[in-house]
Amino acid sequence: MSKKVLIVGGVAGGASAAARLRRLDEKAEIIMFERDEYISFANCGLPYYIGGSIQERQKLLVQTPEAMKSRFNIDVRVHSEVVSIEPARKIVTVNSKDKGTYEESYDALILSPGAKPIRPSLPGIDSPSIHTLRNVHDTDKVKAKVSEEGTRSVVVIGGGFIGVEMAENLKELGLDVTLVEAGPQILAPFDAEMAAVLTKELQSHGVNVILSDMVQGFEQDGSQVKVQLASGHALEAEMVLMAIGVTPDVSFLKESGLSFGPRGHILVDEQMKTSLQDIYAVGDAVEVVDFVNGQKTAIPLAGPANKQGRIAADNVCGLGTTYKGSQGTSIIKVFGLTGAATGNNEKTLKRLGLHYHAVNIHPSSHATYYPGANPMSLKLLFNDEGTVLGAQAVGVDGVDKRIDDIATVIRLRGTVTDLTELELSYAPPYSSAKDPVNMAGYSAENILTGLTEVFVPADLEGKSLQDIQLVDVRTPLEHSKGNIEGSVNIPVDELRDRMQELTLEQEVWVYCQVGLRGYTASRILKQHGFKVKNLTGGYKTYQMSQPLANTTAPVAAK
Repeated sequence: MSKKVLIVGGVAGGASAAARLRRLDEKAEIIMFERDEYISFANCGLPYYIGGSIQERQKLLVQTPEAMKSRFNIDVRVHSEVVSIEPARKIVTVNSKDKGTYEESYDALILSPGAKPIRPSLPGIDSPSIHTLRNVHDTDKVKAKVSEEGTRSVVVIGGGFIGVEMAENLKELGLDVTLVEAGPQILAPFDAEMAAVLTKELQSHGVNVILSDMVQGFEQDGSQVKVQLASGHALEAEMVLMAIGVTPDVSFLKESGLSFGPRGHILVDEQMKTSLQDIYAVGDAVEVVDFVNGQKTAIPLAGPANKQGRIAADNVCGLGTTYKGSQGTSIIKVFGLTGAATGNNEKTLKRLGLHYHAVNIHPSSHATYYPGANPMSLKLLFNDEGTVLGAQAVGVDGVDKRIDDIATVIRLRGTVTDLTELELSYAPPYSSAKDPVNMAGYSAENILTGLTEVFVPADLEGKSLQDIQLVDVRTPLEHSKGNIEGSVNIPVDELRDRMQELTLEQEVWVYCQVGLRGYTASRILKQHGFKVKNLTGGYKTYQMSQPLANTTAPVAAK
């Protein structure tokens, strides 16, 4: 007897589950329900269609019901919303545009309802000028608003991936764009100094960025909508885009008996099985394990959703495949820069009380003697055993492959020594003989083997210059153009001859521009009996760590 499998929701998780199921079982009856018109679309491409980088709307549609039927023999029912499930009877109730309300039985059920944009209960939130971005329908509305209606100004609320991508794309369309973020930084997967580089890139392209200010409400005034901020200031624009995060879209499951996590996500095991028999769940609506720290988390990314859909299908067919967790590898384009991250950041490690080390380096994207080399900033986090916990990078090019290299090492539970031993492709147009990934590994290994001790900019806070000797080992010209207050300038090439200017009784904290000369200075001093620390990432990291100012003051409320 053939198995009957129902799939609730398409896009990444549901569509990949459906295709995998058919490849595994030609005889299964597979029915997919999608409440909207589109079962599988490139939701990560929506901002780029609005901004015009993707010209043809049709290219956003990954699969159509007709294609799924002809190639995979899957019964796709669009405009069909599953409104409840009854696990005891093994049925779902469907509200269909064409068929009305009816019941459908199942042998196995895969839930892929996704997550919906958070729309807080604020005064004026129902204004027609306030938009969110989740699906093709939302995209069409925003696209029409910014093009056909000639909208000239927009306030984007939320500095996550969607908010930043939309700010960039709307600015490139010629709109006046203000981005409001309630927290002290944009892009939560990045640590503050790395996010600051991307914030400055937004600002340099004319995006007004307002940090540490929350929206209190909205007021429609003709064609304009006023955005009231907690600071007492107000902004006015023709359009508002809400992008403050997502929440699992699971209200139709609340009476089903399924188990949920503290933030409303469906609980699943490593085979994507829920707490109810023969019911699986995948994608943005499920709680998963953080691959690095082993804690429960939720990471709404397309890559993990696709993998989970495949694994759920495998287990419906008895293959016993397991999902070992998400590590949150992500990447974003911000005008001319790329930012990418994988694993845990410092904020997460501190919150969980996990001890770690951090190194910052600033290598070039490829050999500097070959034209077009660009600097990048790369941050590596690791523990006392050398296990790699996370990494972040920002730069013009070459960022993606470095983070992908490190993401692979994390997935294999690798160490910083593994980073030093990676044999990566090299030719002058593409890399250096010692790739930035190797260099990050060397820097980390130097700490673990005791060759050097490092400090980070935050360690300077509250530090008295009576306690330490702060030495800038750059050239006098570099020192004159900007330095850490209170530092004395002894260039590394003069250090051996001027060592008498320092005392053995106090720690010496050295820094250079990016950390390399500082490391050399620390080795010289340590071997002459000094207790010395080097600023990881040098003065460049120090500058990145300084507090950001908002681009412009908001328009004052009347």
